[in-house]
Amino acid sequence: MSDVINAAVEALSAKLPTFDAPAKFVIPGEGTIIVDQSGVRAADEEADVTLTASAEVFQAILQGEMNPTMAFMTGKLSVDGNMGLAMQLGAALG
Repeated sequence: MSDVINAAVEALSAKLPTFDAPAKFVIPGEGTIIVDQSGVRAADEEADVTLTASAEVFQAILQGEMNPTMAFMTGKLSVDGNMGLAMQLGAALG
């Protein structure tokens, strides 16, 4: 597992509540993270929504330097699946 994924799991664990529906964060070249009712962990499982962004964009979102909605609107963050869940995640991160 990469240092980027380890750092992201730690940051997400501190910022996000648990979610009833599973969500996946994909950082190409680094790995994937799942957020669900069990918490946050590095894993690649089925999810209701998948958010994909580069390590730089993901880090900027986690540090509050980039708004998740603006990242999506500018094409820096892609969303596949349940848009309502994606919006909940965005609100929790933003």
